[in-house]
Amino acid sequence: MPKTCAIGPYTMGEGHPLVLFAGPDTIETEAQTRATLEACRDISKKHGLPWVLKCSFDKANRSQVAGFRGPGLENGLATLARLKKEYGFLLLTDVHETTQARAAAEVADVLQVPAFLCRQTDLIVACAKAGKAVNIKKGQFVAPYDMKGAVEKAVGAGNQNVFLTERGASFGYNNLVVDMRGLAMMRKLAPVCFDATHSVQRPGSSKDGSTGGDREYVRLLARAATAAGIDALFCEVHPDPDRALVDGPNSLDFAGFDSLVGEVVAIRKALGQP
Repeated sequence: MPKTCAIGPYTMGEGHPLVLFAGPDTIETEAQTRATLEACRDISKKHGLPWVLKCSFDKANRSQVAGFRGPGLENGLATLARLKKEYGFLLLTDVHETTQARAAAEVADVLQVPAFLCRQTDLIVACAKAGKAVNIKKGQFVAPYDMKGAVEKAVGAGNQNVFLTERGASFGYNNLVVDMRGLAMMRKLAPVCFDATHSVQRPGSSKDGSTGGDREYVRLLARAATAAGIDALFCEVHPDPDRALVDGPNSLDFAGFDSLVGEVVAIRKALGQP
């Protein structure tokens, strides 16, 4: 099982600096994406941590058919490629279908397998074979130790640059919980990232059936996960979360992200970690 994961010049794994994956859930407009990436870049630099922009060109797993999905594969990747050329950042983006993997790999440095699709063998293999690092999010319905199979699929396809992300487990209806023991269990399989913002979602909890969230607990869970031991932290950030078109209830504003990163850095320093 892989102990480290290379992402451009960065290395994820024990003994290496915490990697921040931060940015907007989805491209709403180029201006919104630009403002968010600049803030995430500056905050990460302020705290001395490596940063990778996380941003999706399409979000296929919406609660409602009319839910905002983003600009789509062609237009979305074109926007991300243009911004990447201008700013020089590394990029993580979702891949929902096997046919998207090659095109996404031409722009992105990390291909992300969404939690709902973490058991889709063909998707994991396609992402692994695209030649970029692969982030497999643990499904809300999967035990931490059962992610061994997902890692083996990627490694078996010839890609050692794999990591796993915890984003909460289903707890009854419309709720998620995080078992911090799961971070240690998955860290035996591959480097581990903690998704602090999706972990506070409340799926289908709104009156219209859309996903809600408890933003007030993002920092609490991020602190706990950092103390438990993680290799990366994943956060959705938005200029105005209350007006976000996707995942606003669980996204952080710029000040909130800044405060969270400062707390995480302090905890790692107290533990003697880079």
